[in-house]
Amino acid sequence: MLSMIGLVGGLVLLILMTLRGWNLFISAPLCALLVALTGGVPIFLGEINFVENYMDGFAGFVAAWFFMFLLGSMFGKFMEDTGAADSVAEWIVGKIGMKNAVLAVVLACAILTYGGVSVFVVAFSVYPMALSLFKDANLPRRFIPAALAFGSVTFTMTSAGSPEIQNWIPIAYLGTSPYAAWEVSLVVAVFMAITGYWWLRKMILKAVARGEHFVERKGDPVLQDRRRPHPITGLIPLIVVLILSFIFHDILQQKALIVALLGGVLTICIINWKFFHNIQNAMTEATTGALIAIGNTAAVVGFGSVARVTPGFEAAVVAMTSLPGNELVGAAVAVSVIAGLTGSASGGQAIALPEIGPHYMDAGVPADQLHRIVSISSGALDSLPHNGYVVTTIRAICNETHSAAYGPVAAVTVVIPVIGLALAIALFNIF
Repeated sequence: MLSMIGLVGGLVLLILMTLRGWNLFISAPLCALLVALTGGVPIFLGEINFVENYMDGFAGFVAAWFFMFLLGSMFGKFMEDTGAADSVAEWIVGKIGMKNAVLAVVLACAILTYGGVSVFVVAFSVYPMALSLFKDANLPRRFIPAALAFGSVTFTMTSAGSPEIQNWIPIAYLGTSPYAAWEVSLVVAVFMAITGYWWLRKMILKAVARGEHFVERKGDPVLQDRRRPHPITGLIPLIVVLILSFIFHDILQQKALIVALLGGVLTICIINWKFFHNIQNAMTEATTGALIAIGNTAAVVGFGSVARVTPGFEAAVVAMTSLPGNELVGAAVAVSVIAGLTGSASGGQAIALPEIGPHYMDAGVPADQLHRIVSISSGALDSLPHNGYVVTTIRAICNETHSAAYGPVAAVTVVIPVIGLALAIALFNIF
């Protein structure tokens, strides 16, 4: 009982500390220590102890995904530095009009995310364009994180065919492909895209009606006014990433993403070399962005790794995997809760799948259906305030506060995916 109290208390404390602006590199280990102490886990001594478990989770995630984050960050920064990202964004705006500024931001993020750019990097890349669009449309800037997040971590991140790691992690555990259950995935993705955009736009219009508007700040980035490549040269690298990930996924599984992103980076360099503004600076910023993104995520994964070895966590897993009724519901609840505890969709999957994968496969759940449910459910409660992507996007990129920006983010990245998850389960049970 004490372990369960400590587990829930540690998570609540981590969320509260995040909302108050604490750094994840400080708050995550402190809250993990609380979980360890209440769970009877030694701090230093013993085969299982706080220090080693936290660092194993932290370092393990970095070791497993560093090259994906780095290459994804380079891909995004090269797209930005050559002007290819701006060119694609302007092409989108030209097609749908400036009055649809929010839609333009969402679509830009969706195209980049489904093209293989890391969701962390997409926010860095699209933010300057989003800021310009919101400024021209005089929309409250506190909604920019929600627009970036909605286009990146909802209907694209967990959909069939997505090169994002949240769609690839289940492959190694379930023996599936990134296109698992694509028919249901397509229906759910369209539903989330339409419903989420309607809700986001409604929240923004309501804020504008209350008198909110865009407020400029010192240090706001400005889109460079210079010659840019044709939008096609920005789309070709995205297509290369998709093609390479499709060709190599059977052979290399998760590591195929390294090949795909490397191919995208090289393609940008080859076709847009003359448009580079400062390639050395782009590489430096890409490295820094990758380290911040993976570090924030790994810090919370470390919290989850400590939580995983406590009696309270084991009791929670047993309870969730023993839920009566439909197995897909049980899997969805288990992954959602564990992703919420870890504050990371990818980290939550890495912790949850070894526990629940064999259980539900043995229970007769089709691998494709389990893959899609795991993927979609990991992208729901993971977006609580302590999530690494949420913290990075709201604070580091958009320079907003959780109190101002998190509400809209939660609406489109927690509530909408939960509804989409329910729709997926219903469709699997009907057909």
